[in-house]
Amino acid sequence: MIDFRGHRFERDIILTSVCWYLAYPLSYRNLEEMLAERGVEVDHSSVYRWVQKFTPQLEATFRKGQKRPVGTRWRMDETYIKVKGQWKYLYRAVDRDSQTIDFLLTAHRDKKAARRFFKKAIRQHGLPDTVTIDKSGANTAALEALQEETGHVIEMRQNKYLNNLVEQDHRAVKRIVRPMLGFQSFHSARVTLQGIELMHMIKKGQMITVDGRDFSAAEQFYSLAA
Repeated sequence: MIDFRGHRFERDIILTSVCWYLAYPLSYRNLEEMLAERGVEVDHSSVYRWVQKFTPQLEATFRKGQKRPVGTRWRMDETYIKVKGQWKYLYRAVDRDSQTIDFLLTAHRDKKAARRFFKKAIRQHGLPDTVTIDKSGANTAALEALQEETGHVIEMRQNKYLNNLVEQDHRAVKRIVRPMLGFQSFHSARVTLQGIELMHMIKKGQMITVDGRDFSAAEQFYSLAA
């Protein structure tokens, strides 16, 4: 259970604010105005602090037994995210059904970053049987090193057409990021992207719900704090 004690605002206001920011293409000032229209006077900086504090806890709860299993045929690619005016790299992978496997924001696009991403994904989901990547030499080298390290044979495919699946999936995340007008620190970018990816997975039906009940995406998000 996430502890909301010590906050001036009620739990429901905090969770709703965080949920809206992560689920829709809004700036913090947009959200401040929307809450004011509903009679809730909250400074946008408070919402920022809530997002930074509670997002990692909510995402950790989701990963601990509430994320549905994914397939062993992965599509992996990276996209660009602007942080303090500079481009950083968001590594992402989906399975053949477009279910998100994992993601990782890195400062560089190289073999070391790709290996970090694969190791993060494998800790959660185990080793894949097939990975489709682009023509990046760094991604190829990372997969080859991973196979040598684990002894597990991974079929490596380099096919841009097959990787359209993950490239299309990037758009859902970028659509939410765009109104934020860039991040001011790497830490805040990493935490916010955790939340955006979490909401994206929930919307895709990747959360295990109690007794298989049909909860809305927002209800599923709120339940992570219970």
